[in-house]
Amino acid sequence: MSQPSALIAEDEPLLAQALQAELARAWPALQVLKTVGDGVSAVEAALALQPDVLFFDIRMPGQSGLEAAAELADAWPIDASAKPFPALVFVTAYDQYAVQAFEAQAVDYVLKPVQAARLQKTVSKLQLALAKPAPAAINSEANLDVTLAQLRGLLVREAAANAPVTATPLRVLQASVGSSIRMVPLDEVVFIEAADKYLRVLTANHEYLLRTPLKELMPQLDEQVFWQIHRGTVVRAQAIDTVTRDEAGRLALTLHRRGEKLAVSRLYAHRFKAM
Repeated sequence: MSQPSALIAEDEPLLAQALQAELARAWPALQVLKTVGDGVSAVEAALALQPDVLFFDIRMPGQSGLEAAAELADAWPIDASAKPFPALVFVTAYDQYAVQAFEAQAVDYVLKPVQAARLQKTVSKLQLALAKPAPAAINSEANLDVTLAQLRGLLVREAAANAPVTATPLRVLQASVGSSIRMVPLDEVVFIEAADKYLRVLTANHEYLLRTPLKELMPQLDEQVFWQIHRGTVVRAQAIDTVTRDEAGRLALTLHRRGEKLAVSRLYAHRFKAM
């Protein structure tokens, strides 16, 4: 086996240095290829370097470690020449709810500040996993599916933890129309798409802008009615007309009464098992 490699994503330089120093003691053979400070850079570096292990801080500016891992899993190549998806380790300040979430999804974690004994357990697990023979392409895709299922579980738990407490179900969206606010009945919404600092709210014939982040809106939507198909896209399930798969295996769907073709990410492709 070649020298194992890792990528560290941590927005606090001193904590990143501490983790790297502890890793050097616990796992001298591990080569830390790069340290980055935000989720976007973590995805870019991981795709470019294809390390064996990822240490992602769960809280980073712009994009959390969890969101970065989900985006990376969606973009990871699965052809015969590609390396298996890296082993994931999340780094987090102590939070009992977060720890329970990681344990429930069988995802490893390291608590801040890094404790040598706990890190050694993680290192032992990683060494055991990396010592296994590299999977064939078909098994590599199956392993990635396991990671995607783990990430979906964590995202659902995170959304539930951050969901606002509402007495009644959400029935109307307050959308911006110029200098006015339009009350858009949720029953009319076909799909919702993130765009910069806004959400585009699309009905059969109109488009509106919403200032609420998608991660805040999602827990207020009925998941049986609205399906998330991408990190930034939610569609009304009954509005889906057709789902197609391209030569690369990517799914896309079209909607009744709309002309857009919407991409389905790997993270949510499980909704269309018949494909």
